[in-house]
Amino acid sequence: MAIDRKQSVLDAASKSFSLFGYKATTMDQVAKMANVGKGTIYTFFKNKEELFDEIVSRMIRDMLQQAESAISSERTFFENAQAAIYRMLQFRTEHQLMLKLVQEQEMGTSAVKDVLVQVENEILTYIKNRIEAAIAKGEIQNCDPEVTAFLLVKMYIALVYDWEKQHKPLSEQQISELIELYFLRGLFTK
Repeated sequence: MAIDRKQSVLDAASKSFSLFGYKATTMDQVAKMANVGKGTIYTFFKNKEELFDEIVSRMIRDMLQQAESAISSERTFFENAQAAIYRMLQFRTEHQLMLKLVQEQEMGTSAVKDVLVQVENEILTYIKNRIEAAIAKGEIQNCDPEVTAFLLVKMYIALVYDWEKQHKPLSEQQISELIELYFLRGLFTK
């Protein structure tokens, strides 16, 4: 029964944060949406920040599961890296809470900025770990995995989002070819 109530609170909070944002969501609102008393929420979470952290942690786990589902043993490291990055960025643009957080970030909410930094760090760590594994297997040359992950993700973001601000959007295939042309060929082993 307690697990059901906690899940109801999490579902309601996720919906409220997605609809109204972090700043406008209140514990009273979450309690009403979850059909529980406000005190019930406090049996599971100390405050709104802790509740928000739990929602964000679950969202990040879901995003990383999406990335992992894009990996195939049939493909090269680079094909898998691109597929995983694309899946994570796609998750960010389709997940209702992420969309709301990006909107709210523009208003300067510090808790939201912190969460978006956390999401980006999770993406970078995931890619860094994949790069380290590829180095260990001899699939790519030895390099700084952290810098390489950063550059790869930032290049992908630039081609997906920044390019579209002034140009016709690139297809996933075009982005893949450009990343291979400008970035990845130098990492292939001989």
